[in-house]
Parts: sequence; C-alpha cells; structure tokens
Amino acid sequence: MANRISILGSTGSIGRQTLDVAEQMGLRVAALTANASAARMEEQVRRFRPALAVLTDEEAASDLAVRLADTDTRVVGGADGLMEAATLPEADTVVTAVVGMVGLRPTLAAIGEKKRIALANKETLVCAGELVMDAAERSGAEIVPVDSEHSAIFQCLQGCRDRREIRRLILTCSGGPFYGMGYEEVGKMTREDALKHPNWTMGPKITVDCATLMNKGLEVIEAMRLYRLPLEQVDVVIHRQSIVHSLVEYRDGAVLAQLGTPDMRLPIRYAMTYPGRGENPAEPLDLLHCPPLTFAAPDREAFPCLRLAEEAAAEGGTACAVLNAANEEAVRLFLADRIGFHDISRLVQLARAEVAPAAAPGLEEILEADQAAREIVLRTVRS
Repeated sequence: MANRISILGSTGSIGRQTLDVAEQMGLRVAALTANASAARMEEQVRRFRPALAVLTDEEAASDLAVRLADTDTRVVGGADGLMEAATLPEADTVVTAVVGMVGLRPTLAAIGEKKRIALANKETLVCAGELVMDAAERSGAEIVPVDSEHSAIFQCLQGCRDRREIRRLILTCSGGPFYGMGYEEVGKMTREDALKHPNWTMGPKITVDCATLMNKGLEVIEAMRLYRLPLEQVDVVIHRQSIVHSLVEYRDGAVLAQLGTPDMRLPIRYAMTYPGRGENPAEPLDLLHCPPLTFAAPDREAFPCLRLAEEAAAEGGTACAVLNAANEEAVRLFLADRIGFHDISRLVQLARAEVAPAAAPGLEEILEADQAAREIVLRTVRS
C-alpha cells in the first residue's frame, strides 16, 4: 500500500482526482509537478504541503516561487524537476499522470529507485514498453495501471497463475462522441464536437483520442506490453455505458469482468491500496438502476486510428513511438483548429510511412523516431 506519493502531472484531470483520493485516504504528498499552471499548483501546495513543487515551464516556476515564498515547499523549474520528483527518497509511490512522451524518462528513473509506479501515462508503455517492463523486472518495481481498462484487466488477472491460461484480453471502449457515424460524417466534426465525451471527464488530448479511437489503439499496445501478450490476444469491443471496464477470457471459456461506475477514483484508489482494498466513500454501482449493457464491434473504417495503432503494434520496434508522436502533434494541431478531424489519422499514416522502423530499439532510437515523426507532421502542416 502507498504511504507517501509523488504526482507527476498533478494539475491535470488524473492528478486532481489522485489528490482527492490521497486526501480521503490520508496519504502524504511528497512532490507535485505540472507544466505551467502556477495558480492551480499554488492551491495544491497550500492544501497538501509537499516538500517539492515542480513546474517544467521556467517562467511559471519563477512565478510559483514568489507565490510560495511563505511556505517550506521547495520550487524547481525545468524538466530536471520531473526527474527529481520521480526519485524523491521519501516517496514510495510515483503517480505518472503527465500526458505524452515527457513521462518516459521520469518513469524509468522511478523504476530505477524501485518505486511503485501508479501508471496513468500510457505513452510510456506504447513507445518503450519493453524497455520499461524489463527495467521493472530487473529492479523489482511494481507497475500498477491506473487507466480504467488496464486496472480492470489487472484486477481480473489476480487469480491467474500462468499467462498461458489467458485466451484474450478484451478492452472495452465507449465509442466516443461519434459512435454510429460513417467516415464522411465523422470527418465534418469539429474540436467542440470531439471534446464532448459521453461518459468521462478528461483532459482535451485524451478526449480527442477517444473520439478518434486512437486512445483504444494505444491501450491495445499498452496491454500487449503490460501483460507480455501478442496482438492476436488483445481485442476491443464497443461498450457505450462504460460500466464494464474490461474483461479477461480464459482458455477454459470463463470470462472475468470488472464493473463499476465511470469514476477514475476507483482505479486510482486501487493503485494506492494494492494488493489490498480500502473503503471507498463513493456510491457503488447499483445493478438494479444502471442501463442495459450492450456490446458491439468497433468500426475501423470510420475510425482508422484504431487500425493504424494495431498495424503499428503488429510491426513493433519504433513503429509505436512514431504512431504516438505523430498523433500527439496532430491532436495538438486539431485542438488549435489548424487541421480537420480526419487529418489526424492522415498525418499519423504519413509519419508511419516516412519514418523507417528500427527493430529492438534502445532509448535513444525511440527518442529519435519520436522526434522524426513530430517533424514530419509539423513540416506537412506548414507546407
């Protein structure tokens, strides 16, 4: 069980909900990090009194230092602060709630210090999953997933004695705000449309990824890395109600599922209490009043990002890093109203075609592929 935590990305949706859980559980907070939200970080520091507060934006960090001059919290600016927060000796658990590849190096550093990793940064495993899992195995660090789908699978696997008992992992997907639309109709959707998720309240990047189904594609890759399974044993089904968070089908035909209300505090809490369970003050799922549970196949033609992610997963090597980097840049451009909805998948496909994949890459090769994909997306949009 966690006792003192560092939260990388404390001002985002997962970070804020983690602080809610920490307060309910009486956990102590050792460090908080964010990008540039000085005002929100000040509020969090005054509420939780961490030893360290980090803003990677240097100017924002200087502002924060002035705001917190009357406290004992040390303020650090720049990317190096993430590494310090991830390896702080007094923290036993590191919650990686930052978005994007920025979470990779701090996660590896925390693993090196044998911290428990409450992993909400899927890009870390998407881009460098084999490196991360090998490092955790060597150090003995625990990785407990926070994504609702991977937490569900993690819980359903607790009685699994041997990975060979698994027939397949089944990731559920809400289908996003455009479920049921055809390719042409989906292509007309705007930024505002894409940010209207039917069930979850999340940050803008992951919400757009849910609209394109890229989020589910990234989760397929993440599941392969976390559980050391091939693509053929990871499946996706549309489940509009977001009540069944994911399932595991065993070779004897038994299917185990984890159900719950669509509240991220549940998997966050489990990552803190694992291998035990703590009391949760939230209302539990009421089966007598929840809607009927439905399941359907995803439409990979209307939502090509899922197919592109599965193709990258099948190829392996740096293909997943290219996919992720191109998607990050394309989503950023879409959120800035510089490209259309289907341009996201087009740019990802272009980057995948232009960046030559490397098999069995090391960290530097992964980072180089990441940078190359970003440059292709930005150059294409500028031209």
